[in-house]
Amino acid sequence: MSNEMVSHAQREPALLGQTVVVIGGSAGIGLETARRARAEGAGVILSARNSERLQHAANEIGALRTAAFDANDPAAVESFFHDLPSPIDHVMVTGPGPHYRPVMEVEFEQARIAVSEHILVALWVARNAVHKVRPGGTLLFMGGTFGRRPRRGFALVSAVTAAMPAFVAGLALDLAPVRVNLIAAGFVDTPLSASLLGDDLEARRDELRATLPIQRVVGPRDVAALAIHIMMNETLTGATYDIDGGQQLVGS
Repeated sequence: MSNEMVSHAQREPALLGQTVVVIGGSAGIGLETARRARAEGAGVILSARNSERLQHAANEIGALRTAAFDANDPAAVESFFHDLPSPIDHVMVTGPGPHYRPVMEVEFEQARIAVSEHILVALWVARNAVHKVRPGGTLLFMGGTFGRRPRRGFALVSAVTAAMPAFVAGLALDLAPVRVNLIAAGFVDTPLSASLLGDDLEARRDELRATLPIQRVVGPRDVAALAIHIMMNETLTGATYDIDGGQQLVGS
């Protein structure tokens, strides 16, 4: 084996000595990203709403610390970041996913929450995290691709989907040299997807395996790999990165 191959095989973990905060880190994409960050040498701080599930996740990956709170509560977000040691290196915010209720059936409070859980949470995290994140570090948000093609009844989903890339690009200018990016996912096979689809989950998996160019379903590990790459590459900011296995190409 050549010296170059040995060196590559024994490379230093890419996030060694860094601190990664994952809001929504107790399951699915958030937990898988935290797990991968730990494998790359980072210390991880987890937050989520459910304290029991959060503690289980923290024990599994060896998190530095945890905080159970609702990211839709601005006072809780402020308190969380105020109490964090600094500097931290990366903050990833996962979301509850889109609200698929037809727009003419949505109550006002439901509509407000649908917007708040994405744009306003991102705003409040950014405002409170920016002074803790080192220059060149990352704020990373989750969005989706579902709403890019208008569908009858889903105007609110389309509005939030369209707004997030523009919002993130603006934040990247306002918060520089902290970097800000967005991951836009299609269907991802997570516990959230299972709860939304129920008995239709396996049929949806089969449909995607049959139609996607990659011939398999996108999972949390795929999204986590992209998230860690964005954290590692210090030239990436203000951009939206699609990860859907070609779902938009085939309209599935």
